[in-house]
Amino acid sequence: MDNTVEKITITLPDGSTEVHQAGESVREILSSRCGDAIASAVAARVNGQMVDLSRPVLEDSSVELVYISSTEGLGVLRHSISHIMAQAVQDIFKGVKVTIGPSIEEGFYYDFEYANTFTPEDLEKIEARMREIVSADHPFVRLEMSRKEAAAFFEKKGESYKVELINDLPDDVTDVSLYTQGDFVDLCRGPHIPSTGMITAFKLLNVAGAYWRGNEKNRMLQRIYGTGFATQEELASYLTLMEEAKKRDHRRLGRELDLFQLNDEVGPGLIIFHPKGTLLRTIIEDWERKEHLKRGYDIVMGPQILKVDLWKKSGHFEHYRENMYFTEVDDQAYGIKPMNCLSHMLIYKSKIRSYRDLPLRYFELGTVHRHEKTGVLHGLMRARQFTQDDAHILCRPDQLNTEIRAIADFVDYAMGVFGFSYEVELSTRPNGSIGSDADWDLATEALKLALEDNAMTYDINEGDGAFYGPKIDFKLKDALGRKWQCATIQCDFALPERFDLSYIGADGEKHRPVMLHRVILGAIERFMGVLIEHYAGAFPVWLSPVQTSILTVTDSQIPHGEKVYSRLLEAGVRCERDFRNEKLGYKIREGQMQKVPYMLVVGDREVESGTVSPRERDGGKNLGSMSIDDFIAVVREKCDGFE
Repeated sequence: MDNTVEKITITLPDGSTEVHQAGESVREILSSRCGDAIASAVAARVNGQMVDLSRPVLEDSSVELVYISSTEGLGVLRHSISHIMAQAVQDIFKGVKVTIGPSIEEGFYYDFEYANTFTPEDLEKIEARMREIVSADHPFVRLEMSRKEAAAFFEKKGESYKVELINDLPDDVTDVSLYTQGDFVDLCRGPHIPSTGMITAFKLLNVAGAYWRGNEKNRMLQRIYGTGFATQEELASYLTLMEEAKKRDHRRLGRELDLFQLNDEVGPGLIIFHPKGTLLRTIIEDWERKEHLKRGYDIVMGPQILKVDLWKKSGHFEHYRENMYFTEVDDQAYGIKPMNCLSHMLIYKSKIRSYRDLPLRYFELGTVHRHEKTGVLHGLMRARQFTQDDAHILCRPDQLNTEIRAIADFVDYAMGVFGFSYEVELSTRPNGSIGSDADWDLATEALKLALEDNAMTYDINEGDGAFYGPKIDFKLKDALGRKWQCATIQCDFALPERFDLSYIGADGEKHRPVMLHRVILGAIERFMGVLIEHYAGAFPVWLSPVQTSILTVTDSQIPHGEKVYSRLLEAGVRCERDFRNEKLGYKIREGQMQKVPYMLVVGDREVESGTVSPRERDGGKNLGSMSIDDFIAVVREKCDGFE
C-alpha cells in the first residue's frame, strides 16, 4: 500500500517557499511561521481568495493571513457578528425567519421576518444573548452540500428565504456552503472568524424597515443594524462619533434652523425649502454661476420632460428605466428627466460645429427626478427631486487631457472654498455597459493620465463606472471624517456616437467629439445636507442665510434699529430684526441657537452715538461699539474672496 502523502509548495507573503503536506489547514501551515501574530488573524487569502483559517490547502498555493486590523478583516469579523445576532434573535423570538446579514462599511445588519415589531428593549435582550454565545466560544464550521440537499435542509427548517436564494443561484452552481456556530446553521459563502470567542466589542444600533431584496413589491422585513470592532476602545470611539453625528443630523438642524421641511402630505423624497434654506441654496447657486462663467462655460437650460424615443436612443430607457418617471401628453410618452445630458447634446447638434469651436462647455443647474426606493430616502442626502450643477463638455480627443485636468482643478478649488478635504477614486467599466472596448480603454486612460498629470493620488474601483463611460469620483470628508460622494467626471465616447455628434476638422472632414459629463458639488440638496452637518449649522459668514440679527433692549430703540436694518440691507448684509418685548439675554440665546454669526445689540448708548455693538456667535465675544459702516466692513472682510 502506498502511504505517501502528496507534497505541495506554499509561497509565503515574503516570496519564500515551503513544502507542506496537501490537506493541511492554512492555520497549520502558517502557525509556526507567524507565531503569536496568527492570534489576531481572522481569515486568509489562498491564491488571492479569502478563506477560513481552517480551510485545507490541496495544491501549490500562495498563502497570507488577513488580520482583524485590516479593512477586509474587520468585514469578516462584522459578518460573523451578524450570524451571532441572527442566532440570538431566533433563540429569543420563536417563529422568526432569517434572510441575509452582510457586513457593511460601518458595521453589519440582518433582515428578519417577524410578526411583531422589535423594540429597543428587544435589542438589549438580543445583545445579552449574543454575549452568552460569544462566551461559549463556538467554532465557526463550514459545511458543503449539494444545492438540492441545502434547499431540502432549509425547507425542513421553514426558512423559505434561504430556499429562494438557493433556487435563484445560476444553473452552473451545483454546491453551496453553510456555516454553523453552536446549533445555528446559515447559508453563507464565508469566510468567518475561527470562533465566537474572538469577538470582544459590538453594539446593536437600531431597527429599520427593509423590503426583501430591496424590491417594494416584496414583503417588508425588519432590519437590525449593529457594529463591531476589534477593541472596546475602537467601539467607544465610534459610538461617541455617532452621538456627535446625531447632534449634527441635517434633518433635525433643518427643522430647528427653519431651513426646510420634509412633509408626508407632499410625498417622500420631496423637499420644501423655507426662506432661509432657499437663501442658502441661492448663495451656493450664485457662487456656482459666477465660477462657471469665469471658466468659459455657457449657461443653458433644458425641459423637464423629453419624448421617450430620446431616452431609448441614449440608452437610459434600457439601462436606467427603473429609476425614471414617465408621463403621457397627447398620446405621446415622455420621460421626466433623471439627467441633463440629452438637452445639451441637442444644443450642440443645433448647428454645424468646427474644430475651432471646441471645446464647448454647457452648464445647467438642472432639476432632475429619480425614483429612489423609499427605504434609501434620507432627507436632503437622498431625495427624488434634486438639482445638479451639471455640465457637459464637448471637445476634440486631443483636448481631453486639458479639460479633465481643468475640471479636477475646479473641484479642488471648490472643496477648499467650502472647507473640505477629499479622496479620489477611478471607476472602470461595469457589466451591461455600452460602447466598444477600444473607446472604453481610451476614456479610462484619459482619466488616469489627467489625474497623474495633476499629481492626484487615486484608488481604482473596478466595475463601478457609468453605463456609458468610466468616471472619476471625488469623495469629500466632513468634520467627522465621513466620506460623501459629490463631484464626478465621466468620459463618454458612446453618447456622441448614438446622437451622431460631429465637428468639421482641419482636414475638412467630419469627426466625432468626446463628451465629458461632470458635476462639481453634485446635487445641491445633498451638498447642502453635507454642509449643514459639516458645520453643525454654524455656517461661515459668507454662507450664512442670516449674517446678523439686530437686538433691541427696549421698544424705545426700535427706530434706530430700523435705521440699522435698512442700512445693512442696502449694503448687502443679510440681516433680521428681533424687536420683541423680551429680555436681552433671552434674545442673545435665541440668536446663538439659530447660529447667527453676529448679533447687534442696540441700547440707549448705541442710539445716542448712532452705533451698534456686535457680539460674535463663536465664544460670545463682544466686539465693542462701532459705526454701522465699520460693522459692514467687518462682514465684508469675512466674505472677501467667497461671494
